[in-house]
Amino acid sequence: MTLVDRMLDTYPKDLGGVDRERLRTCIEACVACAQACTACADACLGEDAVADLRTCIRTCADCADVCDATGRVVSRHTGYDANLTRAVLAACATACRACADECERHASMHEHCRVCAEACRRCEQACRDLLAGPG
Repeated sequence: MTLVDRMLDTYPKDLGGVDRERLRTCIEACVACAQACTACADACLGEDAVADLRTCIRTCADCADVCDATGRVVSRHTGYDANLTRAVLAACATACRACADECERHASMHEHCRVCAEACRRCEQACRDLLAGPG
């Protein structure tokens, strides 16, 4: 049982029909993607050809921030605002797609970009799955 599972299990109210497995997957993917993007941006800064990676660094930093915020928003259930949550999930999916696309441009030369792109694709899908609703 993951920490996210444990925290969801302790929530004192019903989650309002949200698929618990999709929610858990999304929260975990957001946290993992934020970490991967932060580490990838840092690794890009350490590369000799850092000037060629400026867009990748910026995209990774933006994606990390959006994933962090999304993971936090979808972790809160009290006073839930469905419209805001949908907008945040959609923004996260968009940021993850952009970051994965950018990192894939460098993946053949930089392993950290390949790993980051994979994390971004997983997070994008998890956000889309949660947006799709139950079942």
